[in-house]
Amino acid sequence: MSQSTTKTVTTSKSATSEIGLFDAAILRTAALQSFRKLDPRGLVRNPVIFVTALVAVLASILALRDLAHGAPNAFVGLQVAIWLWFTVLFANFAEAVAEGRGKARADAFRATKSNARAKVLIDPARRELFELKDLDEVEVGDMILVEVGDTVPTDGEIIEGVASVDESAITGESAPVIRESGGDRSSVTGGTRLVSDWLVVKVTAKQGETFLDRMIALVEGAKRHKTPNEIALDILLAGLTLVFLFVVVTLPIFASWTSTDIPVIYLAALFVTLIPTTIGGLLSAIGIAGMDRLVKANVIAKSGRAVEAAGDIDVLLLDKTGTITFGNRMADAFEALPGVGERELAEAAVLASLADDTPEGKSIVDLGQRNYSVAAQTRDGITFLPFTAQTRMSGADLPGGSEIRKGASDAILRYVGGKADAALDAIVRKIAMSGGTPLVVARDKRVLGVVHLKDIVKPGIRERFAELRRMGIRTVMITGDNPLTAAAIAAEAGVDDFLAEATPERKLELIRKEQAEGRLVAMCGDGSNDAPALAQADVGVAMNSGTPAAKEAGNLIDLDSDPTKLIEIVLVGKQLLISRGALTTFSIANDVAKYFAILPALFVTAYPGLAVLDIMRLGTPQSAILSAIIFNALVIVALIPIALKGVRYVPASAAALLSRNLAIYGIGGLIVPFVGIKLIDIVVDFLRLA
Repeated sequence: MSQSTTKTVTTSKSATSEIGLFDAAILRTAALQSFRKLDPRGLVRNPVIFVTALVAVLASILALRDLAHGAPNAFVGLQVAIWLWFTVLFANFAEAVAEGRGKARADAFRATKSNARAKVLIDPARRELFELKDLDEVEVGDMILVEVGDTVPTDGEIIEGVASVDESAITGESAPVIRESGGDRSSVTGGTRLVSDWLVVKVTAKQGETFLDRMIALVEGAKRHKTPNEIALDILLAGLTLVFLFVVVTLPIFASWTSTDIPVIYLAALFVTLIPTTIGGLLSAIGIAGMDRLVKANVIAKSGRAVEAAGDIDVLLLDKTGTITFGNRMADAFEALPGVGERELAEAAVLASLADDTPEGKSIVDLGQRNYSVAAQTRDGITFLPFTAQTRMSGADLPGGSEIRKGASDAILRYVGGKADAALDAIVRKIAMSGGTPLVVARDKRVLGVVHLKDIVKPGIRERFAELRRMGIRTVMITGDNPLTAAAIAAEAGVDDFLAEATPERKLELIRKEQAEGRLVAMCGDGSNDAPALAQADVGVAMNSGTPAAKEAGNLIDLDSDPTKLIEIVLVGKQLLISRGALTTFSIANDVAKYFAILPALFVTAYPGLAVLDIMRLGTPQSAILSAIIFNALVIVALIPIALKGVRYVPASAAALLSRNLAIYGIGGLIVPFVGIKLIDIVVDFLRLA
C-alpha cells in the first residue's frame, strides 16, 4: 500500500514517426535478408526473380566450366554470372528494405509498451490505497490508478477523473488530448502517458491481448498477403517471361544460318535483360511500402487487399454518431422568449446544470461561460434535483426559495401549469425541425426560453467531404435518427446522401445493393451495430475509439478515430495503384528498349544490314551483353526509392493519369536504357572488362 509513483519506460520515437528511406539499421538488416531470401521456397513466390535465380545458377556453372578450360571470354562469362546474382540480390534487397520499414514500425509500437507496475486499487473509493502489481498479475476488471507522469500500463476504460494524455507514442500527434469518464473519449491505451491530473481506469484487456499487442501482430503479419491485382500482374509477367524465353531459344536457329556461334551464357544473360525483372523485383516492395505509408497516417491495415481496394472505392458509408458527429448532444445556442434577455436565460440554465455531469450539462455550463461570461457560482446552499424518467426534467432550488427547472417542453409546461404560447411553440418547432433537441428552461414557474441541444458535426468535415466528392467518391451518412433529423445533419455535414432509421440489416442491404451494381464500397464506423456492415464492405475502416466488435470486423483501423482520415487512406490506395502501374510501364518499355539496343550489336557481324539499327554503336557483342546485364541490375536499385516513396497522386481523370503515366514512365522507360547501357559500355571498354 503506497502512494508513491512508480517509474516507467517510455519511448522517444513515435511508432508513426517518419522512418528515412535510407535508415542505416534497416539497410544493414536488409542486406543480410537479401541473402536469406535466396531460399528457393521464398523465391518461387516471385516467378520472374525465381527464373532469374535459375539462370544465375546456370550461368555460374557455365562460367566456372569456361574458366577451368581456359575458354575465350571466360572472364566476361564470370562477370555475367556475378551480375545475374546481383540482380536477384537487389530484388531481394528492395523487398527486405520495405519489410524492414514495416518491422521498424512494429518495433516502435513494441517500445511503447510500459514495463511499469500497475497501481491496483484495493478500495475503488479510496485512491490512496493501492497495491503495486506486475502487469501479468493484473486481471480484467481490476481498478488501477494512473497519476501525472505515469505511463498507462494497459488498456482500460476511465471510471473516474479527467486528465490530459500524451498519445504521441501511439498516434504520432504531439498535442496531448483530454480523456475523461463517459462519452467517446473514455478509453485509454497502454503505453500512453498522463501529463496532468489522475485517472481511475478499469482494465479491459489481458496482457498479450492489448491494443498494442494487436497492432504489433497486424503490422508484422499484414505484409504476407498478395492482392488479386498482384497475382494477375504476376501471371502477366510470367507470360512475358515465356514469350522472351521462346525468343531467346530461337535465336541460335537464326544464328546458325550464318554460322554465327552465340555462347549459351550470352543467351542466358540476354534472356534476363529482356524479361521484366525490374517490376518483378519491385512488386513486393511497392505493396509493402503502401501499407507502411498507411501506418504513417496512423492507420493499421490487416491486409494489402484493403489498401489496394481503397484506391478504387466509389461509395463511402459513414455512421453518423461518433463518426460525422461527436455523438453527444451539446448546447449550441440559448433561444430566449420575448421580454427575456439571453444572458438571463444563460444564467438560469448554467445554475440548473452545475451538478449535471452529463456531456449535455457540461456543454450548457461551457456555452454560458464562453458566450455570456456567466461565472460558475459556488454550489453552497443550492439543492440540485437530478433528472428522472418520471419527471423528465432536472433543476436547482436556490437559497431564498427561487426554483430553476430545465427539461422537455411538455414536462416544463406541466411544471409551470400553463400552455405553450406561440413564441415558445415556434422556437421548439424550429429546433426540432433542424434536427436538434429543445430543452426548455423556467425560473420560478416562468418560462425563460429554450436551450438548443444538437449533435455537433465535427469541425472541418464538410471540407473533407467536398474533397472526396472531387475525387469521384459519393458519401452516404447512416443514422438511426428519423428522416427529418437525418436530413438536417446531412445538409450541415455536406454528405451526398443519407440512410435514416438504419438498422444493421438495412446497412447490409445498402452495401450489397451498391456492390451488386459494380461499385466498391468503404464503410467507416465505431459501434458494435456497425460490425456486420464493416465486414461486408470492400474497405471497412473501424475507429480506434470504437467497440472491439467494430475493430475486429474492419480491415483497417484508424488510430486517430478520425472519419475524414479516409481521404488519406484513399490517397495511399491510389498512390499504390499508380506506383505499380508507373513502374510496370517503365519496366515493359525498358525491356522493349533493351531488345532493340542489344540485338543489333549481337548480330551486326552476321547480318550487316542491322547496322542501321545499331544506333548505340556499342563496342563489342561481349561489352553489349555485359553492359546490358549490369544496367538491368542497377536499375532495380535506382528505382527502390520510387517504389518505397510512391509516385505522387494528382487528382485527375483516368485518361489524364494514363497519359501522364505513358509520357513520363513509358517514354522514360524507352530512353533510359539507351543512355544507361551506352554509358556503362563506355566504362566497360575503358576498363577493358570485355
